[in-house]
Amino acid sequence: MILAGGKSSRMGRDKATIKIDGIPMLRQIYDVVAGCNDGEIKSIDGIYIVTPWSETYQSILPLDANFIAEDAHRGPLVGFAGGLSQIEADWVLLLACDLPNLSTSFIQGSIERLSDIPAQIIAYLPKSDRGWEALCGFYRGNCLDSLREYINSGGQSFQGWLKAKMVTELMVGDRQILLNCNTPADLAEIIDRPIPTLTRSKIE
Repeated sequence: MILAGGKSSRMGRDKATIKIDGIPMLRQIYDVVAGCNDGEIKSIDGIYIVTPWSETYQSILPLDANFIAEDAHRGPLVGFAGGLSQIEADWVLLLACDLPNLSTSFIQGSIERLSDIPAQIIAYLPKSDRGWEALCGFYRGNCLDSLREYINSGGQSFQGWLKAKMVTELMVGDRQILLNCNTPADLAEIIDRPIPTLTRSKIE
């Protein structure tokens, strides 16, 4: 599941459509996830884009891309809950649309470790000094009731919800994988350096 419903206020324009090496960031993330199914075994059952602006993004994604509508500007936690309500899966991969260093190999390696995670663990996420990296990791498909209860009680943040839950840390060797492209300065830095780990394809 890819969230593409943010305001992009710090960037000043829609991050999902910003091109890096000629490819919009949303399409890059889509292709990286789709790359998990290039082998004989499919690792991803479906890729869903949660957004209020599906018409904007249809032209930069494959014709068979799956969209889940959400209300604009209600925040990523509500967007995730809305998307999760329409998906049936043991684990759901949740990603922001602005992770230009994300790689297929990172996702595949993480998926391979999911079977070893105890049943009481609700999420498998990277961690930083700021807390859990909530928009680059995995959640149990059965966490929806807990998520709705938190939202209905007035909760608005992933960190607040996860604070009371059992989460296992997803270890990340290369922290650049978690880089969010939030500002024009971030974008300039990314454009000025090569990103060899990124899986890309031409826009269809």
